[in-house]
Amino acid sequence: MRAPRFLLIFWLAAILHADVPAQTKASPPNVFLVTTDTLRADHVHCYGYKNIETPALDGLARDGVRFTQAFTPSPITNTSHTTIFTGLLPSTHGVTDFAVPLSPVHPTWAELLHKDAYHTAAFIGAVILDSKSLAPGLDRGFDFYDNFPPRSLTKSRRDRVERRGMVVVQHAEAWLSAHPNGAHFVWVHLYDPHDPYEPPAPYSQIYKDHLYDGEIAYADFALANFIAYLKKQSLYEGSLIAVVGDHGEGLGEHHEDTHGIFLYDSTTHVPLIVKLPAGREAVKAKVVDAQVRTTDILPTVLDLLGLPALPTKEGESLKPYFAGRETAPRTAFGETDYPLRFGWAPLRSVRAEGFKFIEAPRPELYDVHRDAGELDNQYEPWSARVKKSREMLAVLRASQPPPAKSASAVGQGTIDELKALGYLGRADVGSATNVPEPSLLPDPKDRIEEQNLLHAAMIASAENRAADARKALEKALQLNPKSPTALRDLGEMELHAGEYAKAAEHLKAAMEARPDDASVAFHLGEALEKLDDLPGARDTLEASLKLLPGRFQARLLLGQVYLGLKNGQAAEDQFEAALLLQSKSVEAQIGVAKAQIARGNFNGAAQQLEPLTKSQPKSVEVFELLAQAYTGLGKTAEARQAQARAKELHDAK
Repeated sequence: MRAPRFLLIFWLAAILHADVPAQTKASPPNVFLVTTDTLRADHVHCYGYKNIETPALDGLARDGVRFTQAFTPSPITNTSHTTIFTGLLPSTHGVTDFAVPLSPVHPTWAELLHKDAYHTAAFIGAVILDSKSLAPGLDRGFDFYDNFPPRSLTKSRRDRVERRGMVVVQHAEAWLSAHPNGAHFVWVHLYDPHDPYEPPAPYSQIYKDHLYDGEIAYADFALANFIAYLKKQSLYEGSLIAVVGDHGEGLGEHHEDTHGIFLYDSTTHVPLIVKLPAGREAVKAKVVDAQVRTTDILPTVLDLLGLPALPTKEGESLKPYFAGRETAPRTAFGETDYPLRFGWAPLRSVRAEGFKFIEAPRPELYDVHRDAGELDNQYEPWSARVKKSREMLAVLRASQPPPAKSASAVGQGTIDELKALGYLGRADVGSATNVPEPSLLPDPKDRIEEQNLLHAAMIASAENRAADARKALEKALQLNPKSPTALRDLGEMELHAGEYAKAAEHLKAAMEARPDDASVAFHLGEALEKLDDLPGARDTLEASLKLLPGRFQARLLLGQVYLGLKNGQAAEDQFEAALLLQSKSVEAQIGVAKAQIARGNFNGAAQQLEPLTKSQPKSVEVFELLAQAYTGLGKTAEARQAQARAKELHDAK
């Protein structure tokens, strides 16, 4: 009887097992990150601002979790985005300036998800985040990174250095449509609220009296389009979506028109909304009032996806707030090195327990609960609150790696792009590595009006409004007659206008104020060469190259100056150095030939020029120089033939 009973039990177990479906690993959710540039939290409708309509952000807040007190540690775009993508503070990830490569020791959001079989793509709205120039390393882990073309087909500032939000969204939607399979991580960057405030119609009319809000409303329209696409493709409900501002905007508060200089809430308080994937853990219409940080976003995503946590704990998962298990505020640190670009002191801050302390030459302490506008400075050096805040900053500094010397190499084209966006780059001015004690530098509070004028001049210059740029620079010099940036920019304007004596005057003054500025020395060399002051041009160009040996244009110009000074050997050395930088440069090759002819090395010149007759068959200069080389070699027939070809090309023009 036992055998049949055993078989019956085995048979029943088999039937029960067959009725239970096999356990399969759930498909990971799609992850979408939307960063909106220069977006103040208090200028979004669902954050209580009544002068604007932001239905897309409001809808996400209804479908997810809205954090009312989220703070970025940096008021600069590439630095703040690097924080979002690494979960690290700027002094830890090291991207505290433009064009500084992100160290490979710091894994990025895209890298971590790509390792988990995610398809990854990034769509940026401004060249400030271009991984080939101003944000190297930020593209790590992305299958596709929508950089700007290396050469713009238009001189339009907007198309050259930024894209409208709808263009960015359309690029993202096209990529998603072309890659429908698998889990996706897609980053969409909307740059529109960044100045200058030029929203398209109808937002330019609806918000004509506050154009910054018009740009936010337009960016929200682009976001709404993207959300509508996700819903149409059945990608919305099951996806994890995070929307955050990278930093805010001064709008004249504390006399700061834009951002980057100060660490007040106007430029560090940002909106943060997280929509969770549909399911048992989904939370809707949740409002969290606790203070959190943008360093917390990546740890939250990793936690929700069940991936390993980051080794560095400068950010923590926000998941405990979703179910109300945590309500305590988190300490928010802030830092900006951007004032150093103007020769002013960098700033550090800590926001904790309802107070914000700002370390500066003239320190500040605010009770942010009672004084939300940060207008009543309560700093006293013996204050227990100040002492505690300084201890917190000291502990943070001790835990971070020492600042590394910048590995950035900012070319002139990149400097031009920075200026078009209203920024200065490290190649423009002295860097932090030149400052023995930052606290001895001027307090940015004392120079903010000057910075506003310099910013306005850069934007006007990028938009070809030379008169407006000149007016702003002259006002800046009235505030600070020794402003090296104003002197340099005004000198460059006069140089481009052909006013070489005025250019030299301004640039000499700029060099006196900042003798370690390679850019000033180069432009002064240009002005002096035009004035036929060849010894002066030689000296300043040599000084420029000592500071920045890899400047190709300086090598070329110095070679020409040495030719004018009848120093053929020195000229040849400079042109050869230029060829080491750009081996295919026709201008440098011709320069070498000119120097060889000047030295009487006609055979070397002929060998240099003969290949150019094939690669540059329509160059009058090449054939004229070749005729000189052949004449020096006694090759009369070849010289006549080369001269005849030069005349033929000249007459054909």
